Amino acid sequence: MDARSPGRFSGSEPEPRPGLRGGHIPGSLNVFYKWLIREDHTLAPPHVIRDVFERAGVDVGKPIVTSCGSGVSACVLNLALYRVGIRDAALYDGSWVEWASQPDTPVETL
Repeated sequence: MDARSPGRFSGSEPEPRPGLRGGHIPGSLNVFYKWLIREDHTLAPPHVIRDVFERAGVDVGKPIVTSCGSGVSACVLNLALYRVGIRDAALYDGSWVEWASQPDTPVETL
């Protein structure tokens, strides 16, 4: 699960770090972290979180690894997963900056 904006995930928006490739890690699903935050800046309730995950195609029965741009926003996904009972999700702390900086890592765009 990639917590970045849909534009950054698809590669249609430029990355904020100059020279960094656009797109996402192959096989990733986009769950923009802001979709899980309410207007009062608190985490959405479990039924909303489940709906967001379902609409994004997330299978909570499979292993989940979260990522974002630099390993910070992905924490929101992990907190949301925890709130709906998923206790074993991993967070790729290198996230997109590490992945896209390597010349030999595959990248998908939409």
